[in-house]
Amino acid sequence: MKVLIIGGGGREHAIARKVALSPKLSRLYCAPGNAGIAECAQCVAIPVNEHEKLADFAVKEGIDLTIVGPDDPLVAGVVDVFEEKGLRVFGPRKNAAIIEGSKAFSKELMKKYQIPTATYETFENSKEAIEYLKNSNYPIVLKADGLALGKGVLICTHFDEAADGVKAIMEDKQFGAAGDRLVVEEFMTGREVSVLAFCDGSHIVTMTSAQDHKRAKDGDEGLNTGGMGTFSPSPFYTGEVDEFCRKYIYQQTLDAMKAEGREFKGILFVGLMLTKEGPKVLEYNARFGDPEAQVVLPRMKNDLLEVCEACIDGQLDKIDLEFEDNAAVCVILASEGYPEHYEKGFVIHGLDAFKGKDNYYAFHAGTKLSGNDIVTNGGRVLGVTAKGKDLKEARNRAYEAAGWIGYDNKYMRKDIGKAIDEI
Repeated sequence: MKVLIIGGGGREHAIARKVALSPKLSRLYCAPGNAGIAECAQCVAIPVNEHEKLADFAVKEGIDLTIVGPDDPLVAGVVDVFEEKGLRVFGPRKNAAIIEGSKAFSKELMKKYQIPTATYETFENSKEAIEYLKNSNYPIVLKADGLALGKGVLICTHFDEAADGVKAIMEDKQFGAAGDRLVVEEFMTGREVSVLAFCDGSHIVTMTSAQDHKRAKDGDEGLNTGGMGTFSPSPFYTGEVDEFCRKYIYQQTLDAMKAEGREFKGILFVGLMLTKEGPKVLEYNARFGDPEAQVVLPRMKNDLLEVCEACIDGQLDKIDLEFEDNAAVCVILASEGYPEHYEKGFVIHGLDAFKGKDNYYAFHAGTKLSGNDIVTNGGRVLGVTAKGKDLKEARNRAYEAAGWIGYDNKYMRKDIGKAIDEI
């Protein structure tokens, strides 16, 4: 099979590494890819938002399957463009990817179909939102309705902070058009867990659980980011929690989308909050999480191409998804100043240390080739992942491996997986 992966981050590198293991694969392309992906795929200089060019490339090269990594092209309808040209593509169509593209839509879907989530209100006018916040309980959560690179969520502890947040999102357009609408949501407390699932429109099969660290600094301080590290499985995602979620959240969501005429095929990412009242949905995404993919895919035993094809063909019920009986931890190596201002172009040293080492991975996120060097080219530079017999061994190995890498302006959180010490 000839396969094309759309995207160029750490998630897409994890997907590419997994696809490269498939005996079905004959040729692997990635558009646009990055310096790490180039080691296992042929990178093609087509941006992810050039849907027609991507589809034309797939037709020209006789691509058998395209896997879409990022949220932007999915929400904008890249799957529809590919399908119109008779191409096989893994990911939800535009009318289903709205589950991530609009937080207001997803909240309304959950309310209509009684899927447990936080109470909320939606606003299209900043003055009305600020008026509502005068009588709200704090802390409270503000969410830009659209896509904001995982950063469009503000947790506000008092009214003045919330009012400033509304102005930043809706008036100053800190997150662009994503802030045209605003969701104001009850602040939930508890453990946050991510569960990714394969979907074929009717059947949903969950992967192993993971737990992300969104804040930029140790102790969950600082701004929200795209994710500073993650571990899998989450010890807080118990059999009892899984049973509840299967009954009231996962299949319920897939059935709700189908009932709305928005059949969902692809990856459904369910962000959960394990509250005292039980699990509730924090958010939905319509693709592999980043960096969740970097700890979930290395533990998956199945051939990813087989599972993707089963989703496209509505045959997911014939797949027995299996994961290794171990653990994985990913530590993100970032650029100092991320997620705000940071410098790029620094030479990365130490990548050769990963070659030939089982259970250690350096997934490239913001990197590029510059002559014979690999240099930093983004806020999140690398996802250093290690597997171990349990979470503590995996974490120790991940931090050991993070120390093999050097570049100017290197920054990482030092407390990824600290929650496992409480078990």
